[in-house]
Amino acid sequence: MPSGLWTRRAGVRVNPVQRHCIMRTVRYQSSRTLFGRPLVAVAFGPNYFADERRGHARGIIAIGDVATGWLALGALARGFIAVGGLAFGGIALGGLGVGIIGIAGVAFGAAAIGGFAAGGIALGGVALGVVAVGGVAVGSMALGGLAIGESVASSFRQDPAAVEFFSQWLPRWWLP
Repeated sequence: MPSGLWTRRAGVRVNPVQRHCIMRTVRYQSSRTLFGRPLVAVAFGPNYFADERRGHARGIIAIGDVATGWLALGALARGFIAVGGLAFGGIALGGLGVGIIGIAGVAFGAAAIGGFAAGGIALGGVALGVVAVGGVAVGSMALGGLAIGESVASSFRQDPAAVEFFSQWLPRWWLP
């Protein structure tokens, strides 16, 4: 191979494509720690020297392609508060959110809010849960345009138990 196409960097031979990607890599860890973790960690882009395809940030506040921390922000986020395309944690916000409280396009959790929501209490366009409120609501107590369940309040049917239950939480004008 012609030596002009390859570069040496930190003792490792890197081809031009890898060199271009390396220049776009970001890594940062704060010197302060809490419980053995850096306070802030940032990791974006591949790190070919560590054989890492995506940046994995691990810290109390983690920001990166993959983020794991108490507050995690990334494409794949895992933490007590997780914000990202795929979010897993106590409070999960993102495209797909799975957590105790899931707020996402597709949300799963004890309390789920989203376009599609499934959980104990579900609020969304399509809601599946013990208590479900949405355009299409399926649950033990269901409120919506199309409500399916044990006790429902919909434009087609209004069970007294469902109307009484939902009137405690929602304004009367919300009920069909």
